Amino acid sequence: MPLVHSSPKFIPDKKTRSKKFLNGIKKTKKYYMSTFKELGLSPEICQAIEDLGFETPTEVQERAIPTILASQRDLIALAQTGTGKTGAFGMPVLQQVDANSKNVQVLVLSPTRELAIQIEKDLKAFAKYQKGIKTLAVYGGANISTQIRGLNNGAQVVIGTPGRMLDLIRRRKLDVTNVRSLILDEADEMLNMGFQEDLDAILHDTPKQKQTLLFSATMPNQISKMARKYMNNPEEIQVNARNSGALNVEHHFYMVQAKDRYDALKRIADVNPDIYGIIFCRTRRETADIASKLSKEGYNADLLNGDLSQNQRDEVMNRFRSKDLQLLVATDVAARGLDVDSLTHVINYNLPDDLEVYIHRSGRTGRAGNSGIAVSIIHTREMNKIRSLEKMSGKDFIKQDVPKGEEVCGVRMMDMVEKLRTTEVNEKQIEKYLPEVYERLADLGWQDLIKHFVSMEFNQILEYYEQAGDINATAGKSKNNNRKNSYNRKENRNSGGSSSNRIAEAGFTRYFLNVGGRDGLNPARLMGVVNEQMNGKKPDFGKIDIQNNFSFFEVEEGFDSKLFESMKGTKFEGRDISVELAKPDTNGSSSGGYKGKGGSGSKRSGSKKGNRKSRGEEPFAKSKESEPFSKSKGGRIKKKRSPKVYS
Repeated sequence: MPLVHSSPKFIPDKKTRSKKFLNGIKKTKKYYMSTFKELGLSPEICQAIEDLGFETPTEVQERAIPTILASQRDLIALAQTGTGKTGAFGMPVLQQVDANSKNVQVLVLSPTRELAIQIEKDLKAFAKYQKGIKTLAVYGGANISTQIRGLNNGAQVVIGTPGRMLDLIRRRKLDVTNVRSLILDEADEMLNMGFQEDLDAILHDTPKQKQTLLFSATMPNQISKMARKYMNNPEEIQVNARNSGALNVEHHFYMVQAKDRYDALKRIADVNPDIYGIIFCRTRRETADIASKLSKEGYNADLLNGDLSQNQRDEVMNRFRSKDLQLLVATDVAARGLDVDSLTHVINYNLPDDLEVYIHRSGRTGRAGNSGIAVSIIHTREMNKIRSLEKMSGKDFIKQDVPKGEEVCGVRMMDMVEKLRTTEVNEKQIEKYLPEVYERLADLGWQDLIKHFVSMEFNQILEYYEQAGDINATAGKSKNNNRKNSYNRKENRNSGGSSSNRIAEAGFTRYFLNVGGRDGLNPARLMGVVNEQMNGKKPDFGKIDIQNNFSFFEVEEGFDSKLFESMKGTKFEGRDISVELAKPDTNGSSSGGYKGKGGSGSKRSGSKKGNRKSRGEEPFAKSKESEPFSKSKGGRIKKKRSPKVYS
């Protein structure tokens, strides 16, 4: 049920309007209304909403719906996932559709097929009593012929992913020349996933006279540029602070050594027996590994990633929505469109490279008036990321200790006892078996009976945690170790050794890119550039290291040829891109040893450029020698390197 807003109806005059921002973008007037009818929605839509069980609008709905209905002015709405954004744009645009026309009048663009399917389902429910209105979802991974038939049957509202929608436009099957309303949902995610060129192509064919609605959870610079490029003097409504998390979510973090990350995950799950949440991993490979381990060890877990077929994804998501599945191990992309309001936890098995992704993840819990907990499992050198997240979200992150074995066993045992105590007894079902049960247990007293039962239920977990030690780590210890390790790495370089930081993770290939932070590159834009150029299946990314003048990134193995071919002739901010295999020298010096199949192999003298001070030095570190991270342009936390390490 949405949050209830019982404020009296209030419409401010001109004096109460806020100042302009972003060269002409204005904040909207505030509207406080108590019912959907008062927002100006038709009786048909109000009836459909009532059938769905909604009584009062959420904040983004009561502020966006009157604005959309009252004028054709463009709108930017900043609101977290789970705040009712689909209803905020879906209800008013459906009311404006001409049911007598078979032209496509509404386009809704979403980053993933799961979200497109969910939006189409919601819009169809809102239009339940509007005769003649047809909705259609179009997305990759499904039969395009079926989608073409849906368009030929006169769908006025089309929801889809940019890639499939552009494909249909180019085939001349989707006519967008009569579009009245264009909605960009999760706009920040579409840019992060590399859909910039597809969006440009789609919007180029739409009429200039239309209403453009942009909905986003965060407001990065790319969204501001998009607003200036595609929108005409838009109004803005902002629910909660820009780039902040949901208000009723607590943020916890556990610090462990990297090797103890999985053990920490299990202990967190064990001390929360009723946990219902998503475990976010960086790659498809990692989701498969973690889900497999959890399942084998008796946890009610499954995975959701891009390797599943559509039928498999639907099956997993349906199980999770119905709570037949307790833990969902997923990548960020796969989890888009998963609409669940009652998650207790979101667990970051790894912090994302782009910290704004954290805001999206944490917004999965604490929805529809519920509270939730966002958990991050970090290693000893990630405290600077936590500080940056606190600054970005305006929230305190609480350090928690990973439970010790004794604590885990105690929690699990008491949970079992409570379930035993509250279990309903069906006398009729068991009465015929009870005489024999009583006879066999007659020699056991009630205390012995309890001991036997507890031992039967808990022997395995007690044995597992009997020798379990304290896996908590501290950043202070890590700093001392970092100094020592830094000295050892210098010694290795001087003696011809190579740094472990220059070796890719297992299953990944490391690449050198001749563009860096000074060119405006950040992790999200790097992934976007690569994904824009690569057709077909997109690769998983590993570590991304943005330096001032160049960058390194990891992509899952097997994409070498496709990556080099795709990136040929690509430009970033007007600069030619060169991608090369990153190969460390045999002597550890900067000698231009990064020659790859598709790269130029040109030598790069890093000593002079490397000594230049990067834009935005680490703001938190008191001692640069002791802190392994610095802050690059755009707030990205990156790992410091000696200027002599890379060419």
